[in-house]
Amino acid sequence: MRFVHWLCLLVLATPCLVHAQSDSPEVLFRDVRVFDGVGPGLSAPTDVLVRGNRIARIAPGQVAPDARIVEGNGRTLMPGLIDVHVHMTFSSLAMLQLLAPDLTPESAEAAAAREAEAMLLRGFTSVRDMGGPVWGLKAGIDAGRYRGPRIWPSGAVISQTSGHGDFRLPNEPSRRFTGQVSRAEKLGATFIADGRDEVLTATRENLRFGASQIKLMAGGGSSSDYDPIDVTQYLPEELEAAVAAAEDWGTYVAVHAYTPRAVRRAVDAGVKSVEHGQLLDEDTIRLLARRGVWLSLQNLPPPLPDDPPERRAKKAEVAAGSDNAWAWAKKHRVKLAWGTDFLFRPQENAQQNAYILRLRSWFTPAEILKLVTHDNAQLLALSGLRNPYPGELGVVREGALADLLLVNGDPLANLELLADPVTGFAAIMKNGVLARYSL
Repeated sequence: MRFVHWLCLLVLATPCLVHAQSDSPEVLFRDVRVFDGVGPGLSAPTDVLVRGNRIARIAPGQVAPDARIVEGNGRTLMPGLIDVHVHMTFSSLAMLQLLAPDLTPESAEAAAAREAEAMLLRGFTSVRDMGGPVWGLKAGIDAGRYRGPRIWPSGAVISQTSGHGDFRLPNEPSRRFTGQVSRAEKLGATFIADGRDEVLTATRENLRFGASQIKLMAGGGSSSDYDPIDVTQYLPEELEAAVAAAEDWGTYVAVHAYTPRAVRRAVDAGVKSVEHGQLLDEDTIRLLARRGVWLSLQNLPPPLPDDPPERRAKKAEVAAGSDNAWAWAKKHRVKLAWGTDFLFRPQENAQQNAYILRLRSWFTPAEILKLVTHDNAQLLALSGLRNPYPGELGVVREGALADLLLVNGDPLANLELLADPVTGFAAIMKNGVLARYSL
């Protein structure tokens, strides 16, 4: 079976860097200071030995005669970056390109592979894809045909009719009344599902193809045409059906939602992760903390000058609520995660690293580094038995998976090192393999 996967042709240029892969079972990072993903500081100078795809030792010691030596010279070794809200498809092409009739599965997957590699070379070794056709890209990366980050896939977003994932064009009628499946549904971008039975089927379809978590649209959005941002989507019994089906497979449901009403309904139904939430009040933030529900927040981009007036107004409303959401989530110790959520604007992809710096309004550099490594990894692990990459991520610890960045300096003292991966990173390792090495 074939799936359509889109990704833009915008690739990070790295002419001065060498892609590197070692055939040795051991790689030694010598003379590095470690940010372990958890603590507020760096370690004393030490060595970190990688054997296979795991961190074998954090201390000086013997290595295999054919071990590859990476000279740290006092640089910082830290976990790979994690973005828990990406759309490998929807961030890749402008809307007109996504709608182009001449888009083919072959050209789309080739573009997807190029952008996935660019993301890895920006230091993002793991991402959670929160909706869209991604199965072929993920399979290609896992099989070694492409280079890119580990992907936790959601599959097609699940939306009610007129919901945030109803991507039909104005001339496309409802499948319920005409039997005609929309183009977006055929391409695996969305499931338009109404009623308990259809939501169950859509959830199980995504699980069948390998979803690590399920994504439902539980409220209005800023990038959609049909639904005002204030509307609440899906009835309690529909949300509960998706939660039950996901839990039967050992995983969870995440919902797109901004408002207190939408979020409270989803939390009452058993949802484990709220994506966005910039319009929440403080009482609802407290509810998330009490229930142990994750809040996956973003620093969303500003409206474009050519956005329709109604879309500009929705984006401005979301942006205005961001400061309170971040501050209250920190104050009440909500389980907090970070992602970018770029959509339909391929030119933004290269800014993925720079968006980390926007977190300085609310967090210290140590808190930011922990958020984009260890904390984000904890949300990835929530997929339980559906986790496609068992093992510990987001930390530099013996036994953990070897996803690592060698930084040209101390990111705790100069967070801007993360913003420019070309000059900021001396080496990028994913799963024990050096994806880039510029020393």
